[in-house]
Amino acid sequence: MEYQTTLIVLALIFGFYMAWNIGANDVANAMGTSVGSGALTFKRAVILAAIMEFAGAFLVGSHVSDTVRKGIVDPELFAGDPQAFVLGMLSALLAAGLWLQFASYFGWPVSTTHSIIGAIIGFGIVYGGMSAVHWDQVGTIAVSWIISPLMSGIISFIVFQIVLHRVFYKADPVEAVRKFTPYMVFVVLMIMTLVMVFKGLKNLHLDLSLSSALLVSSGVGLIGALLSYVLLRNYKSDDKEEEQQQARELYVARALQRSTKHLLRAQRAADSDTRDTIDSILELTQATTDTSSKRANLGSSRPEFRRTERIFIYLQILTACFIAFAHGANDVANAIGPLSAAVQTAQDGLVAAKATVPLWALLLGGTGIVIGLATYGWKVMETIGKKITELTPSRGFCAQFGAATTIVIASKMALPISTTHTLVGAVLGVGLARGIGAINLTTVRDIIISWVITIPAGAFLAIVIYLTLGLFF
Repeated sequence: MEYQTTLIVLALIFGFYMAWNIGANDVANAMGTSVGSGALTFKRAVILAAIMEFAGAFLVGSHVSDTVRKGIVDPELFAGDPQAFVLGMLSALLAAGLWLQFASYFGWPVSTTHSIIGAIIGFGIVYGGMSAVHWDQVGTIAVSWIISPLMSGIISFIVFQIVLHRVFYKADPVEAVRKFTPYMVFVVLMIMTLVMVFKGLKNLHLDLSLSSALLVSSGVGLIGALLSYVLLRNYKSDDKEEEQQQARELYVARALQRSTKHLLRAQRAADSDTRDTIDSILELTQATTDTSSKRANLGSSRPEFRRTERIFIYLQILTACFIAFAHGANDVANAIGPLSAAVQTAQDGLVAAKATVPLWALLLGGTGIVIGLATYGWKVMETIGKKITELTPSRGFCAQFGAATTIVIASKMALPISTTHTLVGAVLGVGLARGIGAINLTTVRDIIISWVITIPAGAFLAIVIYLTLGLFF
């Protein structure tokens, strides 16, 4: 009994340590865009993360936990040696936690998913060889690591383009964002609510049909949209005439730029006489565009842009809730999956093919994540929020929306994707919408290198720890 208790205590300690490092690294990734753009202070980000991470872990987290716990290493191979399975899960938790703490110290935004899966693969190969690992499952997960940043980048790019054309390129951006906001509030609330209520509240013994879930989520989204409309209906631009003229000149400049693109296409298809005429028009159009651009005084420092970004602060806070919820749903599994497997095996003396994730494990993981963010998350936040590309509330909103949407889709499919990959892909998508020059390629390079190192580092540390634990147990 004392031996069994020792293993359970170690599992709880290592699991909490892993969760703490998830908070320091991965949650910092998730909230870094909000802090970097100025939408949230560090203190408010911690409070918001505490609420939403708990909600995501408790309501949806068990779905992905099954994949991490049972989908990587074949439990049947350990049927005759449950102690080895427990020690393997303990080594995976500690190895992943150590690597994450090392990475967080240097401000590297690495993947906790990579860390834990690499560690599980490491001890699995040591014990049972290559056959101990479900390589088909690993392959599926590996594909998701590639797809997730591409998907989030595309979504973020599209949303940012919509924001630019529906808001910032309008003659009156403040009026445009006032009309645009209710639609985005509806979409965000509807998606977040749908994820929760459609087979996502099993811990509360609530399982709605798709039609019922759509009805409920649409209702929540509609209420949020109506509320935002009421709050913003009297929000007007107080620009002076000069500032209003700047906005109009910006609108003119953008319209002329679009006309230039059409003229260039016509020029390529026209005969020589028509081409000469188009050349003259192009010359005049370009001169007029330059004049309008100078008058517009382009840049985010313009007063009407600042007032517009102020609205996006509230939208980004909404998407910050969204991405924190999504992160809690997906990445809490990286700690509680191996933890629940180790505890149950130590208690029963059997390696079960199926096991439920206990509520206390979800709560322990959520607590560790929040504490890790509060105590050590600022370093990685700085990398994500400031060093990849310049973020404003509007850009941060688009990045968070794209990342969170991708994460919750993966969570419902039981794919433990990397929040780091997803969010970096989303931030890059927003940056690319402004041109390659808006991206700090050196920072991106360093991030990619840290990703490459993470899997072998996790596997190596797990092997060392597994062999070390074997000397004592």
